Amino acid sequence: MTALSHRKGHALRLNQVSAGTELIFHIILGLFAACCILPFIFVVIISFSAESSIKTIGYSFVPAQWSLEAYRQVFKLGDQLWLSYFNSFFITIVGTVVSVAICVLYAYPLFRKDFKLRGFFTFFSFFTMIFGGGLIPTYIVCKNLLGMSNNYAALIVPMLVNPFNIIIMRTFFQTSVPFDLIEAATIDGSGEYSTLTRVILPIVKPGIATVALLTALAYWNEWFLCLLYITDRHLYPLQYLLMEMQRNAEFISRNSSVMGAASAEAVRNLPNQTMRMAVVVFIVLPIACAYPFFQRYVVAGLTIGSVKG
Repeated sequence: MTALSHRKGHALRLNQVSAGTELIFHIILGLFAACCILPFIFVVIISFSAESSIKTIGYSFVPAQWSLEAYRQVFKLGDQLWLSYFNSFFITIVGTVVSVAICVLYAYPLFRKDFKLRGFFTFFSFFTMIFGGGLIPTYIVCKNLLGMSNNYAALIVPMLVNPFNIIIMRTFFQTSVPFDLIEAATIDGSGEYSTLTRVILPIVKPGIATVALLTALAYWNEWFLCLLYITDRHLYPLQYLLMEMQRNAEFISRNSSVMGAASAEAVRNLPNQTMRMAVVVFIVLPIACAYPFFQRYVVAGLTIGSVKG
């Protein structure tokens, strides 16, 4: 007992971190966190700055004058702004749920050692990461063959299957799910779908959350599909609507010389720089609010396999 207690005490001392080392780690992580959060705080401050302040002293944490004009310009979009918000949320939620379901159902057979064709389907998925059909063939297939134009499918379907996420999910299955667990469930009479939904999925929640976060970010930030397939403003996602608004403001600013004196003065007073930052705030804020709900699962996913039972 004495030798066992001695070994346990020695192991505890090895796992302990001195106060000085812990302080250094806290300082390093604090500086890293500040480097991540300060740019967003800077963007928020600029969005509340007056355009004249930026023209006078440039970008600053302490502007010469505060203003809400940038947000007034954004809110002039009226109902179109909230409709685009709904479109972005709808596309992100539906696309994420369906894409994660496809990812799990594709990755699970690739993890199973008793699936004879897993090598072929792994290569089939990996091949598409290296070679693609190109933009023009993709556009022809989506718009002409599948009829994905001016509908939600055009903004959801092209991004449903992500080979990178499939490989991540397969690797997570391999590192977190013992194959003996599947065999034990089979012996107890569990079917394939029952084993997947009742036994496997509760174990791989961190992996699913990680893939879901990556997929949701991709859908939320996507605007190029709207540029290709959507002409109906009622289907515009938030990113494309705000980008169009910013593009129109820049176009007016560039052509102010051909306008009348009154119009030119009004154009010069447009908050072009601050409005750009206000657009960033509108786009980033919902994802920033959603991230804490994924955080604990993502951390668990990153640390999986680091501790052995």
